[in-house]
Amino acid sequence: MDKVENGLFVSVHYTGTLDDGQVFDSSQGRQPLEVEVGAGRVLKEFETALMGMALNEKKVFTLSPDDAYGDRKDELNHSFARSELPADADPKVGDVLTLTSSDGQQFPARIAEADAEKVVVDLNHPLAGQSLTFDVEVVGISATPTQPQMGCGSGCDCSSGGCDC
Repeated sequence: MDKVENGLFVSVHYTGTLDDGQVFDSSQGRQPLEVEVGAGRVLKEFETALMGMALNEKKVFTLSPDDAYGDRKDELNHSFARSELPADADPKVGDVLTLTSSDGQQFPARIAEADAEKVVVDLNHPLAGQSLTFDVEVVGISATPTQPQMGCGSGCDCSSGGCDC
């Protein structure tokens, strides 16, 4: 287990930044992110970038929007009459609502517009349309998990709430 390969559990410390240098997520000050390589629980190209890395090796790589969360899609903006919200709701641009689909699945939606008549929610992933740069360090390689297996498939540690869990 000298190098990262499919089927191994790899622990990484990472910092993810946008083109403008803004940090969107980081494991600094927290437990490292553990990835089961090949399991498809994180972004595919994030896993690919880890392949072949050695213990304590550091790497910086950038994922294009196509390799991360795709381009923003205007058709993922949906308008609702304000009257469809609870009477005590006070939606503000930037707030995140939890919507429920007809099959009971819940998902986040960011409020893009809100006025007296309507509310427009954006269902794009918050990082859609962005290139994501990751500064990673492999801090563990194991044949078995060393942490409880959780995650949401986003490519980053979602415990900070910065991802799409």
